[in-house]
Amino acid sequence: MKKHNLAFIDVETTGFDPERHEIIELGCVVAKQSESTDNQGAKLQVLHELEYKIQPQNLAAADPQALRINGYNEADWLFGVSLEQALTDLSAKVEGATFVAHNVIFDWNFVSRAFSKTGVKNTMHYGKLDTLSIAFALLYREDRVQSFKLESLAEFFGVKNEKAHTALADARATMEIYKKMLSI
Repeated sequence: MKKHNLAFIDVETTGFDPERHEIIELGCVVAKQSESTDNQGAKLQVLHELEYKIQPQNLAAADPQALRINGYNEADWLFGVSLEQALTDLSAKVEGATFVAHNVIFDWNFVSRAFSKTGVKNTMHYGKLDTLSIAFALLYREDRVQSFKLESLAEFFGVKNEKAHTALADARATMEIYKKMLSI
């Protein structure tokens, strides 16, 4: 995994159930890993940033609370792409990359289901990294950390995320938190 690019991915969805709800926004930061000269883990060089507003197909099944949190409105999604188009584009940019997310099981369940549903080939490496789990292991004894939510860790590490709950902003914040954790 050391030689693989990292794909920091975040999705915004219409709810919590990947069988019933859908991805309406997908953000990804693809970064190349290289050895650090200061012995602080890998250096990351951003290769691509991808952001897709995805046309929902079943808003009737959406959880209104989820739509409120991620700021869904028809006007902003008017020119959204299809799920298939977003995954086709994503797949071309993340070939061989390791999937990285904050609470990876949530994002991966939706992304995996979307690949299956659309028939688009998932070109990513099978390995996955979870920044929530890494933070829990590294910071469990840190009294100043009472929550391992993305926003709490961003605050702890001094990472600005002014557009929280938008996919690309959260993917960027996840990458910055990951970088900070490499130096602990």
